[in-house]
Amino acid sequence: MNSFVSFFSIPITLLTIFLLLAGQAEAQHHTDWSYNLSMYEVNVRQYTPEGTFEAFEAHLDRLEELGVGILWIMPVHPIGVENRLGSLGSYYSVKDFKGINPEFGDHEDFARLVNEAHDRGMYVLMDWVPNHTSWDNYLTVEHPEWYVTDSNGDFIPPPGTGWSDVIQLDHAQQGLRDYMVEAMQFWVEEYGVDGFRFDAVNQVPDFFWDDVIPQLYDIRPDLLLLAESDGPELHDLGFDMSHGWGMYGFGHGVLKRIADGENTSNHLNTYMNQEFNNYDEEDYRLYFTSNHDENSWYGTTNELFGGASEVFAVLISTINGMPLIYSGQEAGLDKRLAFFDKDEIEWQDHPKADLYQTLFELKRENQALWNGSAGARMQRITSSLNASIFAFLREKNEDRVFVAMNLTDSEKTFTLNGTAFTGTWRDVFTDEAITLGEAAQFTL
Repeated sequence: MNSFVSFFSIPITLLTIFLLLAGQAEAQHHTDWSYNLSMYEVNVRQYTPEGTFEAFEAHLDRLEELGVGILWIMPVHPIGVENRLGSLGSYYSVKDFKGINPEFGDHEDFARLVNEAHDRGMYVLMDWVPNHTSWDNYLTVEHPEWYVTDSNGDFIPPPGTGWSDVIQLDHAQQGLRDYMVEAMQFWVEEYGVDGFRFDAVNQVPDFFWDDVIPQLYDIRPDLLLLAESDGPELHDLGFDMSHGWGMYGFGHGVLKRIADGENTSNHLNTYMNQEFNNYDEEDYRLYFTSNHDENSWYGTTNELFGGASEVFAVLISTINGMPLIYSGQEAGLDKRLAFFDKDEIEWQDHPKADLYQTLFELKRENQALWNGSAGARMQRITSSLNASIFAFLREKNEDRVFVAMNLTDSEKTFTLNGTAFTGTWRDVFTDEAITLGEAAQFTL
């Protein structure tokens, strides 16, 4: 029987979703393990009252049940004190690339966390900061030549950023590139991390990546390398995955414009067609409705999307690409977490946990939704209301998924075109069987 995700109602705006599925690989390097997984960003500081690796460990069973496959852990390194912002400083002001932030624990605590994640079938990405360091990183003393300086010979913040708590590295220095590789090798070989999420990739010159990335794959061929930036050229440099900022990011993007009533379903379709034209089939794209930057600086999902947040959660979990959720989203996180100070997540039972669990399990089990070339390309299903309704089908071997959503703030009745969606389906949210015929009509 075809599988089916049925009508899913949203309490406020951007009304409804419905998702349809049907009946169920193998590759080289990271795709051996990442082909059907979803990602979860871990903010250790804000996750628990203790803000430690050990305290976070208590959540691993819950995250395993949620269906999380990959943990992206925000930087674990000691944070600089000189020119620190706030009381605790930015994770991304790194004082020692081989060190552990003592607020989180020690090296043994981190090693145990990685092992515990592995024991539950999860993989771990470290957040890596290749562009800059804190003002008091020991490299400023041992290798001052690895930094960019002004006409007076003084260290400078990354140009054009306003990031006063960090200073710019000089990537033209071969010694710096060798050091970065050796430091990452330390975490791969000693602690078994499965890859890296690289911060501020667009500020680092291409020649750095041309040198560093092949050496990382020599250390371990199945590492997953995620670039924070957006663009097909990143994959030419060797990155496995890039951030889909155009979908939503930095307070704008097609999802935000849809929520604001500025874009329609047709704009989303145009964006996805551009993705297919610009990226190769094996390129992974990371889609999200929140992360640490979005939440702290631009707003919560409720602020930005209102009732559409659930619709968009389904979209990013079923469209081509890998879905990401941020710490607390599954608990309905509805506050902007402080970036430089302690600001604990308020944990609670929430319907979004069931929603994400259903979607993450679906991605694992249904081959049509698998990542990269292991999955199937989205085929849009047109309707009598194309500007309002975004519907698509993904099909691979015996597996099929059909999704239809109303991307307006009012009820719509529409008719689907064609016959690609016809058949008997399983409702993913209720498990009931639903049969769709030609010219199927719906009210969402």
